[in-house]
Amino acid sequence: MDWAGTLLDINAGWVPAHQGESGDRVFRSPDGRSYAKLAAGPRALELAGERDRLAWLAGKGIACPALLDWRENEQGACLIMSAVAGVPAVTLSGADLLNAWPSVVEQLAAFHALPVENCPFEKNLAGMFARAADVVARDAVNPDFLPDEDKERPAGELLARVEAELPLRLAQERQERVVCHGDPCMPNFMVDPQTQRCTGLIDLGRLGTADRYADLTLMLANAGENWTTEAEAVKAFDILFATLAIEAPDRERLAFYLRLDPLTWG
Repeated sequence: MDWAGTLLDINAGWVPAHQGESGDRVFRSPDGRSYAKLAAGPRALELAGERDRLAWLAGKGIACPALLDWRENEQGACLIMSAVAGVPAVTLSGADLLNAWPSVVEQLAAFHALPVENCPFEKNLAGMFARAADVVARDAVNPDFLPDEDKERPAGELLARVEAELPLRLAQERQERVVCHGDPCMPNFMVDPQTQRCTGLIDLGRLGTADRYADLTLMLANAGENWTTEAEAVKAFDILFATLAIEAPDRERLAFYLRLDPLTWG
């Protein structure tokens, strides 16, 4: 029996589910009401961070998984949490996602409305840049995450472009911090396919205080893969900022975080 088998009895009917970018092993319970995520080595520490974030969110009115159990041994760890009903928003057609979009934005807005002073977790820009610098130094930038126009540019040049804007963006972050989800991509928004209402958010391992534009940039960029027309993208953009009561969207700040984020995933 391997290390994972000592933490989760797979023979009891747990079914392999999706595997995300992290490489964690994910299983669904026989009744479909819970999920188990297993991570080994250094990833186990990050999984513990997700556990702590779920524990902190309990009772705060946020639609997200509930922490059910935590198990660990010398090789790895296992996080068991409740399932959030629905299907990932990434599986929806552009038209269906646009119908669900107002409730999708509302779910993210609920995170942003949490009191910043009570949040013990950070996803701050200084940390994001340090992570990007490490990824670049290790020559570990994943070109698949880069826009086409940047794929052939040296990673050091991409990092320097971000660093030039850092003082301005750090000042903005200090003034406008919120509790961010940290990875609000369409696979992490769950939607009821019948009502086309968002039922909650999953994958909370990157939750922390940050500039709200760090979230908004990822959300818009990732949803862009679902839209089939420019009109859908424009309408979604307008709904997002109207719902958040942001009268003048800062497109330059969106562009900054869009340039930074691909450098943080190596």
